[in-house]
Amino acid sequence: MYLGIDAGTSEIKGLVIDSNGDTLASAGAPLTVQRPHPHWSEQDPAQWWQATQQVISQLRQKIGASWPEIRAIGLSGQMHGAVLLGQQDEVLRPCILWNDTRSADECQQLTAAAPDLHAVAGNLAMPGFTAPKLLWLARHEPAVFNRIATVLLPKDYLRWMMSGEKISDMSDAAGTLWLDVAQRQWSDSLLAACGLTAEQMPRLVEGSQPAGKLKADIARQWGLSDEVIIAGGGGDNAASAVGIGAVNPGDAFISLGTSGVLFAVNDGFRPNPQSAVHAFCHALPNRWHQMSVMLSAASALRWLCELLGCSETTLLADVSSLSRAEQLRAPLFLPYLSGERTPHNDPQASGAFHGLTHGSQRASLAYAVLEGVSFGMADGLKVLNDAGTKLTSCSLIGGGARSPWWAQLMADVLNLPIITHRGGEAGGALGAARLGWLAVGGDEQQVCQKPPQLQRYLPDATRHQQLQLRLQQFRQLYQQQRTLRQ
Repeated sequence: MYLGIDAGTSEIKGLVIDSNGDTLASAGAPLTVQRPHPHWSEQDPAQWWQATQQVISQLRQKIGASWPEIRAIGLSGQMHGAVLLGQQDEVLRPCILWNDTRSADECQQLTAAAPDLHAVAGNLAMPGFTAPKLLWLARHEPAVFNRIATVLLPKDYLRWMMSGEKISDMSDAAGTLWLDVAQRQWSDSLLAACGLTAEQMPRLVEGSQPAGKLKADIARQWGLSDEVIIAGGGGDNAASAVGIGAVNPGDAFISLGTSGVLFAVNDGFRPNPQSAVHAFCHALPNRWHQMSVMLSAASALRWLCELLGCSETTLLADVSSLSRAEQLRAPLFLPYLSGERTPHNDPQASGAFHGLTHGSQRASLAYAVLEGVSFGMADGLKVLNDAGTKLTSCSLIGGGARSPWWAQLMADVLNLPIITHRGGEAGGALGAARLGWLAVGGDEQQVCQKPPQLQRYLPDATRHQQLQLRLQQFRQLYQQQRTLRQ
């Protein structure tokens, strides 16, 4: 058996698969995000470890007597977070998360200090990435910055707690802006632009390679062998790609989680930073991927649920009762509750409803949110197309994949067949378990198969045309918002 652990933003997830690739058990433990100031988003790494222990306990109970048969652990996690360790391996401050936008000014500083940034890292400097966070720390918390001995990414903090090893993988490291993405190694010049060196970085491996073993005390505590291998693992999206079988050039998926991602596999490094497209290493050797990323996706629906005091199930039922005519009269929603990455690279972008009237009901607001997130994905697809990546279909994963209604809307907006898979909501945890399997000799063709198809949603040409006018208005609203801020 193989265990996958996914360190997400809202929860730690765990999943166990067997040698047939079937899921035997899954579990989760919730996390909270602290926002002490505007544009800040932080978590205490100790909370991740506590939640991981809870997940392990739940899985042991579910698996029962065969639990000790686990041979390997794979890790997946939210990208870009900065876990800072001192000389005694003490955590120096809360982790600054991927959706923290305080370092907008430092992005300009990094771009000026590293003329080769776009060519080497393959990405624009954005506040979500790790490097600008460290420049912010150097400026605003110099006493903390000067004590940094090691910078770890979230999932790699869990690896260190499990194994004592400071190791990362290529896909997660690519999201720091310190990696030479084509060469798959740390870039001394990009690190120097942030006042750091490679000695402060974890060792790099491919996601499917061994990267440590369980420490003896943790193995005893968890009821596992201390010969259990920990795989390199992957950033959440690259691990999700392994879980959904998106491992060959041309494969693609949409992830509707806290953030929204459109992910396409490439056989080479294809940067297109001018459109805010991300170009990263895949979690598997000799592969790369392009991504468009929106910062608020399913989290926008959760926000509306909290605002209205109802469940997602209730809201989705409300939406399904709307006629097509009512949908076309609904308000428009800009989903930029945490700023936006692709295609705008605008940390100051904000959410908005446009077109509210006395007749606007809960259902029409919910529709507007689902549509606004889908329109954000359409913006991402456009810049991927402009970068030369053409898709013929797309898998759908993440929490949003549980809604057939949203899947059909996504197909109609994007004018692409959308495919859901059994277990598609498992996302990074399934991919992490598969990477663990690969690290102990699993065959990629067997391990990385696409999960069974649940449903195929074909685009409705008439509805696609009807939605184009609303998409144009959606884009105009963002441009008006940007103009008003100038």
